[in-house]
Amino acid sequence: MDSGQVKAALVQVLETYRRCGISRFGRTAAEQLSPELIEKLATLNSQIENVPSRLAIPTQPGIRPDPNRSSAPLTQDAAISTVSPSFPPASERVPSQPFPNQPIPSPATPSQPWSLPVLSVEDRQQHFAALGAEVRDCRKCAGIVTFRQQTVFGDGNLTPTLCFMGEAPGADEDRTGKPFVGKAGQLLTKIILAMQLQREEVYILNALKCRPPQNRTPMPDEIDQCRHFVEAQLEILQPKFIVCLGAVAVRSLLRSEQSIGRLRGKFHNYRNARVVVTYHPSYLLRNESAKKLVWEDMKMLMAELPR
Repeated sequence: MDSGQVKAALVQVLETYRRCGISRFGRTAAEQLSPELIEKLATLNSQIENVPSRLAIPTQPGIRPDPNRSSAPLTQDAAISTVSPSFPPASERVPSQPFPNQPIPSPATPSQPWSLPVLSVEDRQQHFAALGAEVRDCRKCAGIVTFRQQTVFGDGNLTPTLCFMGEAPGADEDRTGKPFVGKAGQLLTKIILAMQLQREEVYILNALKCRPPQNRTPMPDEIDQCRHFVEAQLEILQPKFIVCLGAVAVRSLLRSEQSIGRLRGKFHNYRNARVVVTYHPSYLLRNESAKKLVWEDMKMLMAELPR
């Protein structure tokens, strides 16, 4: 990589920082770097590239590179907002570790059964109080925590048959502390009512507990940092059905990178729950034609819900 390529890479990195809400970085910052520094970076990169492969950092034990796996970016339905195509596949990720002071193990894979016994409402309230405190104290995502007004834990019935899982809080949710209260939330409420259910009968949560700056798409590491909170919530609730609303929820819960179009229309499994994948309500606000697809998914779910 020559000095011109190094400079172009720096421009791209700093522009990404700016788009993520770190406004002091930007394209001009890279433009102002001295030629001497650029040349030193290019030299250093060249030295790193020439290090013998036997000195490379080893992969995790038991994980071998798959020669058949393509490194090409994901293809997604055009209007679906997704996380970076570089988001690592599930087989290459280290499972989240349990958070302190909360005796709820995180699953190694989504296929394991629930590990807790069925809890009483009082026990669920106590677990959620402790878990909510952990969420409020979390400072792991530096690109989010300084921008949030408050965390958005979740809301609804503590003994639900059905959970809806979205992406991340928006401005309205960040202000009120409750999930899905803006325009997308109002549409979700209409969907729930059309299913002949009340919003108070279900539980609603998000893959992220904090609002990303400017409502940007959550980063892969942010999804990973928040995943154990989501897993702990579901472990306590133990719903029979979960609806993943959008690609970020799918990545968090099912650890899948496939498009919504490929995953919808059939049931998936997460532990002891059956999972429906469909489009996020905010996508429906921009694409009216997708409403019929979501309703097809909800009808498939309604046919299985106990009455």
